[in-house]
Amino acid sequence: MKIVINAVVNSPLNAVWNAWVSPEHITQWNYANEEWICPKASIELKLQEGFNYRMEAKDGSMGFDFRGIFTNIIIHQEIEYTLEDGRKVTTTFVDTDQGVQVEQRFDAENEHSAKQQEQGWQAILNNFKHHVEEN
Repeated sequence: MKIVINAVVNSPLNAVWNAWVSPEHITQWNYANEEWICPKASIELKLQEGFNYRMEAKDGSMGFDFRGIFTNIIIHQEIEYTLEDGRKVTTTFVDTDQGVQVEQRFDAENEHSAKQQEQGWQAILNNFKHHVEEN
C-alpha cells in the first residue's frame, strides 16, 4: 500500500531543496512532534549512497536510526530511496505559482496503521514547511 502526503512551501525552489538535503536543516525539522528530536543527520546525495537521520525522544527513553539508499536523484525535482526494510519512498518538488509542491509517496509498513503513518509523515512534512518558510 502506498501512502501519499504533500505540502505547498511558500519559498523559492532552491531554498526548499537545500533545506531538504542539508544536515544542518534536517536536524531542525525532522521529527513528528515536540517530544522528539533529530540530533544528527548525515547525507551523501549520490546514487547508491544514502542518509542516516538519528531520531530520539527528548527524554532519552528511545531512539532509532532512519536510513536509506538513494536510487534516483533529479536535482530540484525528485529523490527516490529505499529504506533498510525494503520500502520505497519518492519525494517530488514542483515549482508552482503558490509555492513548491512537495509530495512524498511511500510504502506502508506493517507495524502501525496506514492512518498513523500518514499522520506521522505529514507532521514531519508540516515541520519542514514551517522551518523553510520561517528561515
